[in-house]
Amino acid sequence: MPPKSEHSATTGAGAASAGSLDPFFHILRVLPYSFIRPPHTRLKLPSSLALPSPMTVFSLVLLTYFAVVSGIVYDVIVEPPGIGSTQDRFTGTVRPVVFLPGRVNGQYIIEGLSSGFMFLLGGVGLILMDLSLDRNRARSVRISFASFGISSVVIAYVMSMLFIRIKIPAYLS
Repeated sequence: MPPKSEHSATTGAGAASAGSLDPFFHILRVLPYSFIRPPHTRLKLPSSLALPSPMTVFSLVLLTYFAVVSGIVYDVIVEPPGIGSTQDRFTGTVRPVVFLPGRVNGQYIIEGLSSGFMFLLGGVGLILMDLSLDRNRARSVRISFASFGISSVVIAYVMSMLFIRIKIPAYLS
């Protein structure tokens, strides 16, 4: 099968949108390109610049996911304390508190990091369960991936529900 030319690729997309009845669509589609011609450029990466490996990209995406779900942007803007403290009414001793009770829109730094880690653990568990479906791996490796994946998802779910019960005592009662 011969390769498609640039002209045949644009006609295929134009044929799909030719059935539109909107006159403004046709004007905006034809008018700018009647006197403006985009240049034909062939951009190449410099030879000194190499694409990152798939594991590097995966690691960066996973790190970004952890940063987003941990609330690092919130921590930078609001600057909450790392950990809180409360005083016992009967003995007067001060004890540390990891979760900011009663405030859904607030968090301590450790609370956000631990919750983000639980979300990350659940996501890695789903990835491990997906890897366990590969028939080209040995059976023992697939069983290991499946067992670690299922246990990761279960631990992440149970701990996240525990965090919610600590954070909001009247929730899920």
